[in-house]
Amino acid sequence: MRDGTIETATWNPATGCDRVSPGCDNCYAMAFARRLQAMGSPAYTRDGDPRTSGPGFALTLHPGRLAVPSRWRAPRLVFTGSMTDLFHPGVPEDFLADVLEAMARAPQHTYFALTKRPARMAAVLARLAPEPLPHVWWGVTIESNAQAGRADRLRETPAAVRFLSLQPLLGPLPDLDLTGLDWVYAGGESGPHARPMAAEWVRPVRDRCVAAGIPFLFKQWGGRTRNAGGRLLDGRTWDEMPGGWTPGGRHAMVSS
Repeated sequence: MRDGTIETATWNPATGCDRVSPGCDNCYAMAFARRLQAMGSPAYTRDGDPRTSGPGFALTLHPGRLAVPSRWRAPRLVFTGSMTDLFHPGVPEDFLADVLEAMARAPQHTYFALTKRPARMAAVLARLAPEPLPHVWWGVTIESNAQAGRADRLRETPAAVRFLSLQPLLGPLPDLDLTGLDWVYAGGESGPHARPMAAEWVRPVRDRCVAAGIPFLFKQWGGRTRNAGGRLLDGRTWDEMPGGWTPGGRHAMVSS
């Protein structure tokens, strides 16, 4: 893993989103959607609300993509919803049921998905999948101490693996409770407007993970490009993951 990539494939049964907190301000997916629209991609023709979204980034469902994982034979670590938030209020619950069914039909893969809307995730999965699929990991993004409570909603979510994405990490997390979590990864922001990350914000989280035996992965320091600051934290890389996976350990095959 040289470039901060964890997954070996992405799968987007939906695309588009709306900002909900400061971590969204420089959203990579929104910028990518703008480029894809300019390139004529048919999946990114609809513009989102300019106050919360952007060109090509209106929430859009893609039911034709539900069968994609079943076509992949070799096991992959699949970032599900890399261009959306599956628990956006505009994603119907019956469509989420279809996504879960698609995951169940292709158990050779391991899926992981993130949300900044953990209350909806906890409520929907309690109804649709109270017995969690063993090959699906559910996580939440926490960028600063103001969002630390998202971890509480994650603990209420039925999941085989519960994880945190602390990226972009924008401040210290003194109130973050790691109880009941199975994986944590952290990283700085990248892009032309990247906000810097301080070592004193990430070290305490790393140390608490080590003490608790929680796998910890450090993705990047970030900067103008995601590789600008490298990946070393205190002189070494941190690439721990659950389930015996190694980050980016298989040939990357991407479906945007």
